[in-house]
Amino acid sequence: MLIRSEPFRVVQLALGAVLMIVGPIVGTPIPVPFPIGLVLFGLGLALVLRNSLWARWRYVRWKRRYPRAGKITEFGLQRHRRFGDYFRRNTNR
Repeated sequence: MLIRSEPFRVVQLALGAVLMIVGPIVGTPIPVPFPIGLVLFGLGLALVLRNSLWARWRYVRWKRRYPRAGKITEFGLQRHRRFGDYFRRNTNR
């Protein structure tokens, strides 16, 4: 069930901002084989982009300015049913 009330959106936005701040801090000093800081930053970015029109507008402008980096971030923010779907869909061009 999806809750879209204004207080819940503010909580999600704040949680996303906290995850974006904590992600690089946690990921830098801890040498683990899995990049947990990158995952936390990505989750925070997804929450912020989902709940903030201003952040979405800035993200679109950033993607237009840096299209190559925009493709990489789009790949990270997409939901795929299977991992190989992205590669199959983009290699048949």
